[in-house]
Amino acid sequence: MRSNWVPATLGDRLQDVDTPALIIDLDRFEANLERLRETALGYNIRVRPHAKSHKCPEIAKRQIAAGGVGICVQKLGEAEVFLASGIDNVLITNEVVGERKLHRLAQLAWRYPDARLGVCVDDLGVTKRLGTLCVAQEARLDVYVELDVGQNRCGVTTPAEVVELARAIVACPRFTFMGLHAYAGGAQHRRGVPERRAAIEAAARKANEARTALRAADLPCETITGGGTGTFIYEAASQVYSEIQPGSYALMDTDYLRNELDPSAPRFECALFVLAGVMSLRGNRATLDAGLKAYSTDSGLPTLTFAGWRVLNNPSDEHTVLHQTSDETPIKLGDKALLIPSHCDPTVNLHDWIVAVRKGRVEAVWPIEARGAVF
Repeated sequence: MRSNWVPATLGDRLQDVDTPALIIDLDRFEANLERLRETALGYNIRVRPHAKSHKCPEIAKRQIAAGGVGICVQKLGEAEVFLASGIDNVLITNEVVGERKLHRLAQLAWRYPDARLGVCVDDLGVTKRLGTLCVAQEARLDVYVELDVGQNRCGVTTPAEVVELARAIVACPRFTFMGLHAYAGGAQHRRGVPERRAAIEAAARKANEARTALRAADLPCETITGGGTGTFIYEAASQVYSEIQPGSYALMDTDYLRNELDPSAPRFECALFVLAGVMSLRGNRATLDAGLKAYSTDSGLPTLTFAGWRVLNNPSDEHTVLHQTSDETPIKLGDKALLIPSHCDPTVNLHDWIVAVRKGRVEAVWPIEARGAVF
């Protein structure tokens, strides 16, 4: 059972928030949403933000209010949480496999008949089995063929396979064939603009070949969806994609900031922080009360906002040790430090709450309701 502990109350000063806590700067967050909205309008392309980055229904609702047509999730458990919260357009950008999960998916679609629930497929047998369950359950699903456009992870690889799967989808009376999921995830953190652009040009060519094959077979292809925070500007410009699905743009992290910025793309700000307290001081060493259980290090150490201090390369489960490099920022026991995570998605999944702050005051505390929904 989760603790009833909440790190803050409305009106608290940032320095009074209990630690460790996940913080979102509302001014930066809202500016990020508006920049994406304006960019998408300029390209006349739909936005379906990916909610795996934040797992928070309140954030998803704000993304939809800022022009999103719905959201993406990565797991069936996430879809259950967001549908229950009132989000009525959810795409699972992943395959759902296994008898128990397929039953859950059909039951979920039946439970929310007025919602649009979508899923990706890349296997004929699984597609037919899911169709049988949806017919028996009288459940309706939007179904997308997953096309491997360079990720080498999931998806079919040839136009012929796309057509075969699409025919099976169209043959099921409880399915609506939507089109293609063509996400080039491996391109998101290619550092240079030319290599990211080239990867998406190749992905768009492959997606267009699949769409051409579908049309030649007299099959519909309403949607080609894909594009993350690192590349969506190229999918939007391709005239092949009809929908983009960036996720990290709303929060951002230091890994994305390492990418070379394309002048044609909006500049997003880091809006997500981990607030940690100084729990021990010994000479030029300070120890914070947040460690590996408060932030992810798969993309590197977090960035410290204390000037004159640096994070040592040995965070432990509950501690981060800082080393003083100058007298620029004297600190004392109980002081609070803001850490910028290197990877926002797994960092968010470590917390129960997001403390929303504006100009140094707590404006809201949002539950991360899909935390741990990895099934």
